[in-house]
Parts: sequence; C-alpha cells; structure tokens
Amino acid sequence: MKLIAIDLDGTLLSSDGRISNRNREVIRNIQRQGHIVSIASGRSLHDTIGILQEAKLQCPIIAGNGAIVYYKGKILQNLSMPDEMIKEMITKAEEMNLYFELYTNNGVYIEDQGKSFLKKEAKRMHEKLDDFPRDKAETMITIQFQQKGFVSVPSYHSLDYASLEIYKVFVLSFDKEKLTKLEAALTNRKDISITTSGKEKLEIGHPETSKGNALKYLASYLVIPLKDTVVMGDNLNDLSMFQVAGKSIAMGNAVDEVKEKASFVTKHHDEDGVAYGLEKFVLEY
Repeated sequence: MKLIAIDLDGTLLSSDGRISNRNREVIRNIQRQGHIVSIASGRSLHDTIGILQEAKLQCPIIAGNGAIVYYKGKILQNLSMPDEMIKEMITKAEEMNLYFELYTNNGVYIEDQGKSFLKKEAKRMHEKLDDFPRDKAETMITIQFQQKGFVSVPSYHSLDYASLEIYKVFVLSFDKEKLTKLEAALTNRKDISITTSGKEKLEIGHPETSKGNALKYLASYLVIPLKDTVVMGDNLNDLSMFQVAGKSIAMGNAVDEVKEKASFVTKHHDEDGVAYGLEKFVLEY
C-alpha cells in the first residue's frame, strides 16, 4: 500500500480551478487498488473539503500547508498560531497596506473590502508597469474569491483570535516590492514558518508547519513507511514533501527549483499531468 499526496493549485486543479474527469478517474482507480490518496494543499480545510465533495472524492487532507491534518471527519493535527503572533502579523500587513486572509477553524476570514482592494491594486500596477499581466491578475482574484468557507467581517480587530485557532496568515499582492519587503522582514525568524505557492503570495504559519512534516505525521498515523509515499506538486511550498517522500513528481508547469528536486517530471496541470504521473509510477495493471 502506498500513500500518495497531491497538491491542488497548479497540480490537481486545472486552470479553471476544477479536477478534470481523467484525474478523478485515475485517483479512483488507485484507491480501488488499496492505495491511499491524500490532498496536500495550502488552501483551507473548508475549501479543500468542498473541492473534494464537488468531485465526489474522499481523501485524507493536509491543509494550510501542513497546519491541518484531517482524516475521516476528524482533525488529527492543528498547528495554530499564538494570539500575539497573529496580532503582530496583522499589524505588519496593515502597515504595509497589504491584502491578507486569516485561516481559522471556522473558515477563512476576509475583510469586507478585500476584493475591491485587490482590484484597485491590480489596476494601479497595470498603470505603473507596461508589462503587468492585468488579465492574469483579474483571473487570480476571481479564483481566489471562488474558494469555499469565506467569512467576511468589517475588521479583523473585532475577532477573538484564540477561539478561532488561526493556523495561517495568507498574504496576496501584485506589488512585488511590498511583498519582497515583508518577506525580508520575516525570513530569518524561528517563531514562524514562511512559504509560498506563487510569486504573488506569502504564507505564514506555526514554525513546525510544512507539508513535509504533515506528510510524515499522516504516514505514521496510517502506518505507511515514508519510502512508500509518492508526492506531486508544482511550487516551493511542496519542496518539504519532496525532501521526505519516497518518490516525488513535479508538474510540467512547476517552478525550476521543484523540477530539479523531483524524481520525475510529468505533464502540465492543464494536460492531466496528475493522471499521467500516477499511471506511470503508481497504478498497477
């Protein structure tokens, strides 16, 4: 029996944000052979559950870049961030005028004006930079706000952070200069984890949060040796899985650093790359 952990965005999901029929059927075939397929995403638990329900798939879930491990209706692990850390991250993001979201046990909290804020930022960057891909930015905004589990509030400052068990602060910006400045201010800290799933994103969590650590936890829980794990991904937040798994598969659209660390490179995520990789390395005929 193998444990296969698959990223969502840029990996299992096509550009339209859906799981293709072919990817879904290959996953089902693998499950019928007795293997366990897990999702390993930076997305929230609520959103990931919704995506799987739409595709009529049942899988263990690693969410929030590894902060949450969920199996058969139960949260097995929840690495939430301390209240003071949340307050500090909110203050930093607000001082730099950045859009951000709070991933919690009750869904993803956003401020009421969040979508309009991002649209204005994209417009401003388009006016500032001749080569700014505004259409891509608009598509990204649309997909971002199609996610499930959003809770809109007038202000983050009215929230009771402790009761919400916040496990990730997600920052999204089309202003590379601001995002780079925030990353530089946080990079050397040992009391948080920082990763990214795209050049417009910064994801901050508990210091022990990583997809790799969550994969080790889930494999141990299921009594599956790490040598019998297979992982698939496309971006930097997937590298921690590549470092611990028995076999790693990078998508054809993956960033170069991920491809360099992979055992194998499959097709593009819009070409059913997950199905192709799984058929080549996992499926037994």
